[in-house]
Amino acid sequence: MKIYLAGPMRGIEKFNFPAFFEAAVRLRADNHEVFNPAEADLKKYGPGVFDSDTGDLKDVKDSGFILREALAKDTNWICLHAEAIALLPGWEKSKGACAEKALAEALGLKIIYL
Repeated sequence: MKIYLAGPMRGIEKFNFPAFFEAAVRLRADNHEVFNPAEADLKKYGPGVFDSDTGDLKDVKDSGFILREALAKDTNWICLHAEAIALLPGWEKSKGACAEKALAEALGLKIIYL
């Protein structure tokens, strides 16, 4: 199954990337194709996007990270490819993850709570 991985990032140390990486490994071990936005951000913007003690976007301003571009890429993948969305713990406190879940629901995708 093609799964988009969603969860809280902002306001969490290292933007919660370790939790995203761990969840992606578990889902791939079950033979799912996973779009992990943390991996996509790391690939595009480099390791500086990962290193923040506070998870504040101002900490990564020098990496070239642009939130609008990242969300456009993420929601595009949900619309064009996803069959399901997997939600990390704390997703309900994340504006981005709530928006991604709402999009997945609008598209009739399977919702997986991790």
